[in-house]
Amino acid sequence: MSDKRKNNGGHPNCGRKSKAEELKLVERLGPLETKAFKALKKGIEVGDFKYVQLFYHYYAGKPKESKDITINAEQPLFTLDKD
Repeated sequence: MSDKRKNNGGHPNCGRKSKAEELKLVERLGPLETKAFKALKKGIEVGDFKYVQLFYHYYAGKPKESKDITINAEQPLFTLDKD
């Protein structure tokens, strides 16, 4: 039995970037950090909801989503037909 993974159609640019590439990006963004904080501060001071929301998502964490699922009547998952 031969290995079929070579037929999966992988692409050279797909997947997560390497750690080195991520570190390069962080280094390039470093000088913009003070400008980003100033812009965030201005947005929060004005009271723009998106800036406040962004701040709290990073500061306190994004709240967990909960979904209320109610079932009114029992329904079979599949039917057993004898055709």
